[in-house]
Amino acid sequence: MMIPLLKEAVDALSALPSIGEKTALRLALFLLRRPEEEAVRLGNALIRLRTEIRYCRVCNMISEGDVCPICADSHRDHSVMCVVESVRDVMSIEETGEYNGVYHVLGGVISPMDGIGPDDLHIDSLVERVSSEDVQEVILAISRGMEGETTSYYIKRLLSGKDVRISAIARGVGFGDDLEYTDSLTLGMSIKNRTPLR
Repeated sequence: MMIPLLKEAVDALSALPSIGEKTALRLALFLLRRPEEEAVRLGNALIRLRTEIRYCRVCNMISEGDVCPICADSHRDHSVMCVVESVRDVMSIEETGEYNGVYHVLGGVISPMDGIGPDDLHIDSLVERVSSEDVQEVILAISRGMEGETTSYYIKRLLSGKDVRISAIARGVGFGDDLEYTDSLTLGMSIKNRTPLR
């Protein structure tokens, strides 16, 4: 039988992805054995993460300010925009060191089975950015599964009337692969060897 405070901690930890009740209990007991300041530091870091990090008003990347460091960097090529599903994809592409443009984070992909339509994503703001900023190329770096292909097709159709080159990352990233699980070398080459879509 668990005491109420331990059960509360286990319930909170087991709400995290890939953490079952046994793992949550092991983590809670581990934290109990550690010096109090370590648990306090962890707690404070999580509170600050949740209360101080926001989404960039330009590209939807996480940021500590209204505009993320990538959008604010005048040394980056703002004429090239890479469209990705998630913040993790931005981090994966940045690790390659092969890309110097800016990003637009959609916040997911169109998935009718999951009740996610175009209006649930940051697609309207993407079209607005392409229309109002000096964007010359849009790279669709969206996963190659059915939902990703549907999302890419939808975006391509919306941008078809704009004076912008549309390309997709090369096929080094396989059909159905998530960018975050693709090794840096393959992902870097996929960005470098992107293919035009029209």
